[in-house]
Amino acid sequence: MRVLLIEDDPMAAANLCAGLAQEGHEIEIADNGRTGLLAAAAENFNVLIIDRMLPDLDGLGVLRTLRGAGIHTPALFLTALGSLDDRLEGLRSGGDDYMIKPYAIAELAARLVALARRARTPAQQVRLRVGDLELERTTRRVWRAGQKIELRPREYEVLEYLFRHPGEVVTKTMLLEDVWGFHFTPQASLVEAQISRLRAKINQGFSTPLIHTCRGAGYKLDVA
Repeated sequence: MRVLLIEDDPMAAANLCAGLAQEGHEIEIADNGRTGLLAAAAENFNVLIIDRMLPDLDGLGVLRTLRGAGIHTPALFLTALGSLDDRLEGLRSGGDDYMIKPYAIAELAARLVALARRARTPAQQVRLRVGDLELERTTRRVWRAGQKIELRPREYEVLEYLFRHPGEVVTKTMLLEDVWGFHFTPQASLVEAQISRLRAKINQGFSTPLIHTCRGAGYKLDVA
């Protein structure tokens, strides 16, 4: 796997590269935000690792610029900034994951592989389909059996996440972390209420339910 590391601390970069190289990954280093931005925009990487505090352009600026340019390479923030506000800011800027220093190289490597794997899922496709339910990512429109379904922004985000895991059980924790950006557990009713409203819009009036509750586990988008 090809990884771009944007990190201005030479020792930290060298240690991380050594650890990831042992896992079989190829690492390229950029020691400031502007250089990292240019490298990420010009070359193909499987995953980006970005420090928050960088010279020339900070990590948030790097990722916001990339996302604004339509570059969606999976990105993990690796930083000493670990407050809740810091984590939320990183995820809302376009980050796919967020780890706080110090870290375990084994966990970091596992997270990178998971991010790269997600990038190869149907989430890359513009139009997704499960049964007679269709979702178009560029316009954020949804149809069932040719009938347009109006969704609120958060309802759409939850549904798109379910589309990215067709036939798989999606847990409440996965939704809270990947859709809401929460890395703590608020009231469980937050997810339940959103799923209930979404299920009513997707299932109501159709003989075959598509959004299912897997008791004690989570939710699933499936024709079965």
